[in-house]
Amino acid sequence: MFDPFLKELHAGIESRGGRLATVPEGLEQKRSDKQNSEIRSWLWDVPGFRRWRVTRLDAGDSLQVLNSVAYPAETFDHPLLGIDLLWFGARQKLVAVLDFQPLSQDPSYFERHYSGLKNLHAQFPDLSGEETMRSFDPNQYFSPWLLFCRGGADQAQSSLPKAFTPFLAAYWQLHDQAAQAKSPMTSEDVINLQKAYDVYSAERDPAHGLFTSHYGKEWSDRFLHEFLFPASQSA
Repeated sequence: MFDPFLKELHAGIESRGGRLATVPEGLEQKRSDKQNSEIRSWLWDVPGFRRWRVTRLDAGDSLQVLNSVAYPAETFDHPLLGIDLLWFGARQKLVAVLDFQPLSQDPSYFERHYSGLKNLHAQFPDLSGEETMRSFDPNQYFSPWLLFCRGGADQAQSSLPKAFTPFLAAYWQLHDQAAQAKSPMTSEDVINLQKAYDVYSAERDPAHGLFTSHYGKEWSDRFLHEFLFPASQSA
């Protein structure tokens, strides 16, 4: 279901000079015969980014997942790209999170980096609901203008496809603008804040239980700490 988004994301990365990097052995792909699902992940080396990961889970009509996080290079203090899309086919339920995930909640940080996402938030009211996420504090590593939705087929087939392309375009524009400006944060600050994001996210990631149910605890623990949030290993 999310294959068009995956192709668009990968095409955008490649157009920016992105090259595939090595996923930790045994984590690049996994099949669950019990759940009739397959998970596959990609790691990209992209100019201007320290790390960019992408994951797709395909369980046919019952479940579809697309997840991606991009970590800017330490010379950039701008937000991480966060994409988390889940479709539960039996319940016809969409959970979508598209955000520029902030390293700081300081008003001046939002002023510097969020004009593009603010515009999208106003443009797509179906993805701008007031309902909050259940596993995370919305005031930590999420912006006030994230595109978030718990919806159904209408949002999955109409609102989300319309928003996805301009969302990616706005993030690339944000990155290009940041390249023209001097960051007020030091490289050490950026790295430490990105590591803190990994630690926080690994502790709360709601998908970990889902992955465990499909692929077992041992594999899912490795996937969580070695691929999704590798900085959490040193915490």
